[in-house]
Amino acid sequence: MATPTLRQLEYLVTVVDTGSFTRAAEQLHVTQPALSHQIRALEGALGGPLLERLPRAVRLTPTGRAVLPHARAALAEAERLQAVARRASGLEEGELEVAAVYSISLGILPPVLRAWHRRHPGVRIRLREYSHAERLQEAMAAGRADLAIGPVPEGWEGPIRELGVEEFTVVLASDDPLAARPTRSIALGELADRAWVHYAPDNGLADLLDQACARAGFHPRAAVRAEQTSAAPLLAAAGLGPALVPADIVPAHFDGLLLRPDPPVRRALAAYTRTRPDPLTVAFTELLAQRARINPGTG
Repeated sequence: MATPTLRQLEYLVTVVDTGSFTRAAEQLHVTQPALSHQIRALEGALGGPLLERLPRAVRLTPTGRAVLPHARAALAEAERLQAVARRASGLEEGELEVAAVYSISLGILPPVLRAWHRRHPGVRIRLREYSHAERLQEAMAAGRADLAIGPVPEGWEGPIRELGVEEFTVVLASDDPLAARPTRSIALGELADRAWVHYAPDNGLADLLDQACARAGFHPRAAVRAEQTSAAPLLAAAGLGPALVPADIVPAHFDGLLLRPDPPVRRALAAYTRTRPDPLTVAFTELLAQRARINPGTG
């Protein structure tokens, strides 16, 4: 059995409201035979006659009287959906699903989300967080979000907006012997003999730390492995070992020693989508590029 269409329901309501097939056809800008055909198709889909033609009018059958309120409700709901879509296109209302790796949601996103809420209070943000850039890219490919924010994806075929680079800092306890050094930079090789606050294997920062230390000529021993990115600087400040963390996730009045890696440790970041982005996604990406505390280049 065929499913009634919104057009067929509109035709039924118009015939009833005008009381005439002729007047309904004129109002709908269709021919009377075409209107009659669609009414018959609707009756076939619903399994019985809906209208009885009289010499000077039309009258609803019992089935027609039962169907009419639902037809009106379906048309009203369709109008509401169209209005919501129009408002969303105008950035007045809607929902945007944003996916990001943990460090982005901790450091870069909060000021952006605050600015977005001030500008577009009717648009809700649903945030999905991922521990690894590969999981983020897989989620985007599977359609679980409108926009992804993380390391620049490899082999991505959709639009990519490069945002800049994420800087990393070394965190130690405030009473660490290195606090007495005159400079606030350090070569990672100077920490080769330390046991590190490392990351769990499924956290993408575990790979980043291993790679940074490998360039410095050693493999970091793990004193402890943190599941959550936010725990790493706290554990390092507590004296469990040095940690390499995104600078943006460290609070302004953090009780720990911060040293700049020399050479710097950086990660290029981007926002990316599967297909041509809608107006909401474009607007959020533009705000992200303007407000995120990301260095514009590697320098």
